[in-house]
Amino acid sequence: MRAVSGGEVAGILVAVFWAILVSFLAVALARLAQTLKATTKLVADVTDQAVPLLAEASTAVRSAQSQIDRVDAIASDVQEVTSNASALSTTVASTFGGPLVKVAAFGYGVRRAIAGRRENVPAKAPRRTVIVGRTVPSPRREKRNDRGNSRGNNRDKGN
Repeated sequence: MRAVSGGEVAGILVAVFWAILVSFLAVALARLAQTLKATTKLVADVTDQAVPLLAEASTAVRSAQSQIDRVDAIASDVQEVTSNASALSTTVASTFGGPLVKVAAFGYGVRRAIAGRRENVPAKAPRRTVIVGRTVPSPRREKRNDRGNSRGNNRDKGN
């Protein structure tokens, strides 16, 4: 038998280490392949679920847009009705406001004239204000009554 030289032993050791290294790399590549297969399957599943979700989201956005368009149309109609009502109110106020004020003033004047001509009606007692247990005549009422009496007295003197 022949003796094995140092170079041959080194070659055998290098070959064994290369075989071990290749084995580890093969195992790592096999695991990487499994991970890539699992990732590919996961991406395919997510895609299968995401496409219908995106379609539903697109439908929901279209529906929301149509509802917003409807609300916008309703809001513009309400704004138009409001401006029409304001214009109508202004027209009614300008058409009937002046004459109604004149009729009311005329009615008030007629009532005052009729009340002033009544002779048999007794004068009303002045209203009084109660302040902390005391009754005090209202100063405004007294001034009005004094004015009314002086007018009535002047009118009586002229007749």
